[in-house]
Amino acid sequence: MAEVRWGILSTASIARQKVIPGIQGADRCRVLAIASRDPARATEVAREAGIPTAHGSYEALLADPNVDAVYIPLPNHLHADWTIAAARAGKHILCEKPMAMTPADAERMIEVAEAEGVRLMEAFMYRLHPSWVAVRELVASGRIGRLMAVQSWFSYFNDDPANIRNIRAAGGGALYDIGCYSVNLSRMLFGGEPTRVEASIQRDPVSGVDVVTSGLLEFADGVATFTCSTRAEDDQRVHVYGTDGRISIGIPFNIPPDRPTQISLTHGGQPPVSPATETITFEAADPYAVEAAAFAAAILDGGPTPVPPQDAVANLRVIERLFRSGSGGVTMATAQ
Repeated sequence: MAEVRWGILSTASIARQKVIPGIQGADRCRVLAIASRDPARATEVAREAGIPTAHGSYEALLADPNVDAVYIPLPNHLHADWTIAAARAGKHILCEKPMAMTPADAERMIEVAEAEGVRLMEAFMYRLHPSWVAVRELVASGRIGRLMAVQSWFSYFNDDPANIRNIRAAGGGALYDIGCYSVNLSRMLFGGEPTRVEASIQRDPVSGVDVVTSGLLEFADGVATFTCSTRAEDDQRVHVYGTDGRISIGIPFNIPPDRPTQISLTHGGQPPVSPATETITFEAADPYAVEAAAFAAAILDGGPTPVPPQDAVANLRVIERLFRSGSGGVTMATAQ
């Protein structure tokens, strides 16, 4: 196999706008097919995106012998069933985050993928971008001393009751949709699992989804704090603090594919008045292309996936603990 032939299981906006272009620009990858429950929609998107084959059902795409791997951008509550169906059809799977609604579902997905001999990975595309590779290397090398704390913020505004992100039964809400990034990066940087988890959760009075969630994750050697919200202006920031310096990542998650990105490293000088801050610039890199190429390399070369699927289980365990901690959270007041 010289390349991985991809099928896209859904015409979701993230697939159309970000992931399909990324896969199409990735080494040893080709987008061969796309499926929708609406055949006309599948045909329309296939034509717009230059995809050769359109299927009028997800089952038809999974039965396509020319498809080697699938990308699943379906709503969160459908991830488990369709990942398992794809694995049983012999397809490798890149599944959108969060990989499932519960740790138990994620474990079941992994078991089936392993039994069928296919690769499974959660699609946290930010982790493999050069800027984040550099952040991890800087922390590991001791450039900011011993890691002490991580602070992150991720928000956007969406109060449309019909939007899938505002439907609780479908896995909507801020923590599943974007707070999962903060949990993931905190675990990644500390290289372990939190020993204590606390949360404050505000919910929409009608839909019941969490709209402002703050979390505290206490690790053996440090602490991570974060806030995520679907009722605030669009913004995202990550600050990493050590005993001798700090790192700031300006666009940590929705990394633009077509322009250089930057992180700042502060070490020494005379903080806070005159810190010695170095700006590190990275050439443009599409995080979705980097992710697809790395996943394809694991399939084609027989190596491990860049991130093991068990990491998704661990992330969901923390999310489950956050929801449990904030179960008595307040209901957001409606606008007067």
